[in-house]
Amino acid sequence: MSFEHVVIAGAGHAGGCAAGALRAAGFAGRITMIGIEAHPPYERPPLSKELLAGYVPVEKAYLQPLDWYTQAGIDLQLGTEVLGIERSRQKVYLSKGPRLHYDALLLTTGARARTVPHLTQSDPRVFYVRDINDSLALRAWLRPNARVGVIGVGFIGLEIAATARKAGCTVVVLELADRPLSRAVPAEVGTYVAELHRRSGVELQLKSSVRAIGTDSTGRTLQTADGRRIEVDVVVIGIGAVPNTEVAAASGLAVDDGVVVNQFGRTSDEHIFAAGDVTKHFNPILGRAVRLEAWQNAQNQAIAVAKVIAGGSDPFAEVPWLWTDQYDMNMRSPARRPSGIALCIAGIPLPRALPSFRCCRMRWSARSA
Repeated sequence: MSFEHVVIAGAGHAGGCAAGALRAAGFAGRITMIGIEAHPPYERPPLSKELLAGYVPVEKAYLQPLDWYTQAGIDLQLGTEVLGIERSRQKVYLSKGPRLHYDALLLTTGARARTVPHLTQSDPRVFYVRDINDSLALRAWLRPNARVGVIGVGFIGLEIAATARKAGCTVVVLELADRPLSRAVPAEVGTYVAELHRRSGVELQLKSSVRAIGTDSTGRTLQTADGRRIEVDVVVIGIGAVPNTEVAAASGLAVDDGVVVNQFGRTSDEHIFAAGDVTKHFNPILGRAVRLEAWQNAQNQAIAVAKVIAGGSDPFAEVPWLWTDQYDMNMRSPARRPSGIALCIAGIPLPRALPSFRCCRMRWSARSA
């Protein structure tokens, strides 16, 4: 099946990679990309690290300069949202402008931050760091002696805690589990990461839940389930993400904790594909369907699916991996193989209890240099 007009719903990392890959694969037809944000496609890892710390300008996170899309013949419509899909007529409804016909529709709508229903959602001192504006707003608070409360010890929470400590903030982190990264890494790794943060000055409170966020004369108060009150200036919540599947589900596409696609990125509709954080995709290597929220998946799956749309026939089949930078530590899992974790720690010896760890170059530092 050949396509003349490809519409990409979502102008994030996956959408931007897909657009570039379509042109690189020789696709000469129309490409229209719809993005709800004001920024062109960008990478999200800097939001909790380099951009948050103020080490790089916003433009450094962009996948391509803004004028690149014009030069590549890509109609980039920012500040616009796809509100619905009329599958029978192969059209999408937009928040502004006329309905848009597609021959192939690629859903790269990503994911949004998981919120805490009983906590304040519109408080200017409560942050869910998911986009550039979130990162810039939080950055204004990261100054010496500012009190930062972080809820959640997943990758985003720990990265923000490390960035805040390096900025001189006082940081307290609260988590219901008994160790950091409990769903992502072995217990020994989680214990090591906890010790790293404590050595760096973070007050890490495990097995602790937040019942409410109160307001006082100087900031906010974290009220724990066991009755404690922790005073902070700002609160950051990092408890995972939820795939943006609403439009897909409303159109009748198969959805199961993500838009269901096969190894080629095809949905239950032959004219609609999906890639990135929003997908529950079949992985031929693992032999099962998975949903991943990772830089690697957003990029590589989007490229693979774009090649299929352009006429290719190769499936997306990779061993999932992830990475994180915290202080001078870079951690990757797996370390170029289906099992194992690699650490690179500047100036900190690897513990003898973790002999399987291997050092690697610091990925982002090497890329940014």
